[in-house]
Amino acid sequence: MSLPAPAKKRAAVIRFLQFEDLGTLSDVLSERGYAARYYDAGVDALAPLLEAPPELLVVLGGPIGAYQEELYPCLREVLGLLAARAAADAPTLLICLGAQLLARALGARVYAGAHKELGWAPLTLTPAGLASPLRHLDGPEASMLHWHGDTFDLPAGAVLLASTGAYRNQAYSHGRLLAFQCHPELRAAHFERWLIGHACEIAHTPGADVGALRAATLRHGAALEAAAHAMFGEWLDGLG
Repeated sequence: MSLPAPAKKRAAVIRFLQFEDLGTLSDVLSERGYAARYYDAGVDALAPLLEAPPELLVVLGGPIGAYQEELYPCLREVLGLLAARAAADAPTLLICLGAQLLARALGARVYAGAHKELGWAPLTLTPAGLASPLRHLDGPEASMLHWHGDTFDLPAGAVLLASTGAYRNQAYSHGRLLAFQCHPELRAAHFERWLIGHACEIAHTPGADVGALRAATLRHGAALEAAAHAMFGEWLDGLG
């Protein structure tokens, strides 16, 4: 008699744009026994994630502001969910808009930055970052995709892990919650979707260029995928 297959851990993924998905994180989750399910913000009800919290919550990026709940009421639901996850120290991964929403849920200010950071640039890790799984993102040839105009103050109780010359707060942790302003999840083979989906933003961002973004992704994408795979895997393994 064969034994039943072990139940998979649940990973709930809040998505704001179809093409800004889990990327390479999808592979790491599958390898570690997580069954990922997307919840589209503004379409799918998030109340079930409070009633039966998943083992892991992931909140991805998007083009709206973390402070625009009057325009996008779905943000209230996400903020409430993140406040609950933080209070419970429940494993949560935040990327781009997700990182900004967590900052707000923790009481920090989110606001428009001095300029957009759109393109590839290396991270500078803090000592805490170098002692964390983010060390896989460090190195002389390492680079990271950045795509944001807003920024945030570091929340009380958070640990700063990485910065760039343009913006200090690029990655931080708060207990078992890990947040990135940047995009370590990027799957280079899918980057053309970003160039098409964000065509208007690229056209209206001084210095941004489709050809240059495509070339930089071709140059740095494979190395980022390998480093992010190791980083995400080590972080998940350390959750206990």
